[in-house]
Amino acid sequence: MKTIAVKILHLLTTSCKTRSNLHQILAQLLLHNLRSNTTIAHRFITACDSLNLLSSVAFPLYINNLTTPHTFVCNTLLKAFSHSNAPQKSPLIYSRMNMNSIPVNHYSFPFVLKALADLKLIRDGVSVHAHVIKLGFLNDVYVGNSLLNLYAAIGDMDLCGKMFDEMPLRDVVSWTVVISGFNEAGCFDDSLIAFERMRSEGVMPNRVTAVNALAACAGLGALDMGVWIHEYVKRSGWEMDVILGTSLIDMYAKCGRIEEGLHVFDEMTERNVFTWNAIIKGLALSKSGKEAIKCFFRMEDEGIQPDEVTLIAVLSACVHSGSVHMGRWIFSALVDGKYGFSPNVKHYGCMVDLLVRSKCLDEALSLIREMPFEPTVSIWGALLAGCRAQANSELSETAAWKLVELEPHNCAYYVMLSNLYAETGRWSDVEKVRKLMKDRGLKKDMGSSTVELENKERPLELIA
Repeated sequence: MKTIAVKILHLLTTSCKTRSNLHQILAQLLLHNLRSNTTIAHRFITACDSLNLLSSVAFPLYINNLTTPHTFVCNTLLKAFSHSNAPQKSPLIYSRMNMNSIPVNHYSFPFVLKALADLKLIRDGVSVHAHVIKLGFLNDVYVGNSLLNLYAAIGDMDLCGKMFDEMPLRDVVSWTVVISGFNEAGCFDDSLIAFERMRSEGVMPNRVTAVNALAACAGLGALDMGVWIHEYVKRSGWEMDVILGTSLIDMYAKCGRIEEGLHVFDEMTERNVFTWNAIIKGLALSKSGKEAIKCFFRMEDEGIQPDEVTLIAVLSACVHSGSVHMGRWIFSALVDGKYGFSPNVKHYGCMVDLLVRSKCLDEALSLIREMPFEPTVSIWGALLAGCRAQANSELSETAAWKLVELEPHNCAYYVMLSNLYAETGRWSDVEKVRKLMKDRGLKKDMGSSTVELENKERPLELIA
């Protein structure tokens, strides 16, 4: 039997390249009843994973047809499924372990908690958390970090923060999960507070921490902290890889220091589409639209395939620089399929904005009507703003009624229509709009003003 086991292990290591090979090995494994051999199970599950056969072969073999698989085998399955496209199997395996009194250990929990985080199953996660406490595994930093990740993944930063404060042991991963979680929740100030606290407690950031802290700096415009992180990267001798370099470029661009972003960009030996997107968006934001357009063509010359974000960025650059002819050319190439995808509503929105700002109102309206999907409020709003600026009452009326259709409970659009009709002396239409508002139970919001007095905002009517 030992010789057969060695032979199967050898086959799993050297010859299991196809589904056919795997099924032949499976037949031998069943014939000689070697399913419970932990070493073979580990290799077999790994082979199933590489051939995308976890759900169809490994799961039924070791869970459905084997009453009491070894903890090691179950952990191997938990790990494989937690990183697969079927993470929902991990909670099932964990449940089966408990039902069959198969012991779980500190290796089991991180895998099942990762799967629950990906699936955002908070109730199951809380249940597993209780099991962790009951079995005394809360002192394990890897288990603790997995619980942090679960609460951060579902966006419950109150629970995540409480869990973090109660952890007896924390490492750089613990801090990074919390910082990242605050970023995902849009709480950039809390993210940087956590980063400062981490530094004050003598825990130095790793690359992942730095990238997340830079994202918070970008979100808040916290340039000083971003510069400190950049200096720390230099002092640490870290290679400026794609992820770190792109994060620095994004931070400098959003903090209004595109020159430093360009310096980082030029220093990078490797760049991907995200790097180019960051620099093109940064140049567009800094009102260097023509430089952004040049960067776009340089990107193409270097063989980097633009994605949907790239085209939004370069069309926005055309808007900021007033490059209507260039915008038309790029948008036409996009529609013709040059970049491998069709324009989405954001691309159309950029193009409408560009045409409106260039006083091409009829062309903008034609483009809106040709869109393969329903125009959004922002698109009609852009057209309305342009029409109002150019005193085009006919198109203003069209755009305003479209906005009323899209958001029938927004009083502002009725007020715009009423004012438009009043400006042109169409008093009967003014009455129709007011009646429509009344029929729909809408009231114009009362205007109000405030002034600052003794560092406090006070309503104007309360100031004597």
